[in-house]
Amino acid sequence: MATKILVVEDEEILLTALTEELKQSGFEVVGAKDGVEGVEKAASEKPELILLDLVMPRLDGIGALKEIKAKPETKDIPVVILTNLSDYDKISDALSLGAMDYLVKANYRLEDLVNKIKTVIERKQSGSQAPQPPVV
Repeated sequence: MATKILVVEDEEILLTALTEELKQSGFEVVGAKDGVEGVEKAASEKPELILLDLVMPRLDGIGALKEIKAKPETKDIPVVILTNLSDYDKISDALSLGAMDYLVKANYRLEDLVNKIKTVIERKQSGSQAPQPPVV
């Protein structure tokens, strides 16, 4: 069975590109266009991993992360922050709220992103929840 990933991203072009790249790599992908939809789909779809943008309409990534981590049915799903912000305060907030890792969009090609996702899923399966140091 394919690993299911929820991509919460308000930029349509990026959401489509990520979805296609992940599907080609053998993942099942569910998309959400804002934080509210992301929180709902996290509960209904039960993905193995959530890629979460920080800057979104209706509910931003930090708000969505708080809601996901507050609910018993979604609190154990690993969340990787996907952002254009290299705002370390926001990133450290996200990590302290339970995100496993973060990726700054501008620093990654889609293939790199897929490899990073595979690494996070392997870490989850092996039981290691500690965030990795950022790749600079």
